[in-house]
Amino acid sequence: MENFRKESDLLGELNVPINAYYGVQTQRAIDNFKISGQLLSSYPEFIKGLAFVKKAAAKTNYELGLLDEDLYFKIAEACDEILLGKLHEQFPVDMIQGGAGTSINMNANEVIANRVLEKLGKNKGEYEFCSPNDHINLSQSTNDAYPTAIKMGLLQMNATLVQKLESIVVAFREKGKQFHDVIKMGRTQLQDAVPMTMGQEFEAFAATLEEDISKLNNNANLFVEVNMGATAIGTGINAPVGYATLCAKNLAEITGYPVVSAPDLVEATPDTGSYVIYSSAMKRLAVKLSKICNDLRLLSSGPRAGLSEINLPPMQPGSSIMPGKVNPVIPEVVNQVCFKVIGNDLTVTFAAEAGQLQLNVMEPVLSHAIMENIHFLCNALDTLRDKCVVGITANKEVCLNMVKHSIGIVTALNPYIGYKQSTKIAKEALETGKSVYNLVLEQSLLSQEKLDEILDPVNMLKPHNK
Repeated sequence: MENFRKESDLLGELNVPINAYYGVQTQRAIDNFKISGQLLSSYPEFIKGLAFVKKAAAKTNYELGLLDEDLYFKIAEACDEILLGKLHEQFPVDMIQGGAGTSINMNANEVIANRVLEKLGKNKGEYEFCSPNDHINLSQSTNDAYPTAIKMGLLQMNATLVQKLESIVVAFREKGKQFHDVIKMGRTQLQDAVPMTMGQEFEAFAATLEEDISKLNNNANLFVEVNMGATAIGTGINAPVGYATLCAKNLAEITGYPVVSAPDLVEATPDTGSYVIYSSAMKRLAVKLSKICNDLRLLSSGPRAGLSEINLPPMQPGSSIMPGKVNPVIPEVVNQVCFKVIGNDLTVTFAAEAGQLQLNVMEPVLSHAIMENIHFLCNALDTLRDKCVVGITANKEVCLNMVKHSIGIVTALNPYIGYKQSTKIAKEALETGKSVYNLVLEQSLLSQEKLDEILDPVNMLKPHNK
């Protein structure tokens, strides 16, 4: 057993790997929660959130006279190392767990304590010199430290998501400029509507996604309100007077976020409203993104028997039986990511609703669902941009030909010959196969010069006077 050290807790002794910075409670979580396979170490921003919280708590305890200077500085040093990306492999707890996040909080407490012990020249596990509970968790409970760490992690992750979103907005907007002169038919209910440019279509993709940047940021701003100092249920038991306000101030200084203490800590401790509304913003983004991918798949359908208005970059052979087939695999995979995001939002809703009395014990699955969604969306946005959007080309002649042969252009005649007469022309064109243009001239409804002006596709792209 030379590869292990013995540690003990309420339930007795347990072997812990001798070189591990985590301790007995983390080891119990490893043994108990083999659930998702997604570990805390998979989410570095969350680990950094824990380090932010523990550093701010230590600073507050030091300033209030509860920690001596040497111990405080060493705790802060250990937290800074974690913030630099060190020791992240020492966070092996499954993201989905029972206990309302206690295992994750204790994982952080134990790793920091054992790193401090090293700095003090002591052995791992000699907790009489630096205790995970009495020093690292001083003036805290899982019920305030854990949700605050989640929020600090989500603020970091949101910044990354927004950057990815901004990048694909730029890509769609560039395509909008590139396709500004490609005349095509717009469609409603999958039927011909009126002409537009492909540039307008792609600019609309950019605009609809751009709207979600402010939505994500505004909802993420709710994460700056924290319940540090609430301890177990919001009453602040075991925390000194002034701790909550001072800890929030210190956390703001350490993170650079405008962190504030919640006005009612009893209310804030079980409240998960900020998670619900942020998750809903991601669902909104997913719904829009999936619709865009549906459009890209439709517009590129073919190559001979579909719309074939655009070409997506070919990424891989599309069939094990049909030679030459290439499928729109990138929009397809992004569609599937969006379905996952929408499903995870429902998980967040159920988890938030499941709170009882002074605590919501379902925050592990709730936080995992949100963080997984951000991770998936970041990868999906990059993939869609780099492997699809930037390489899209337009089939300009195909698009123009559809406009010339479409009955939908008859809409432009309404102000000149009336809706009823336009309807007759449309019906006859459909039944006979004749063009709208020729039927109007045959029936002497307009002069050729006026008809050419009205049915010029360029004149149907924006409002103009009769």
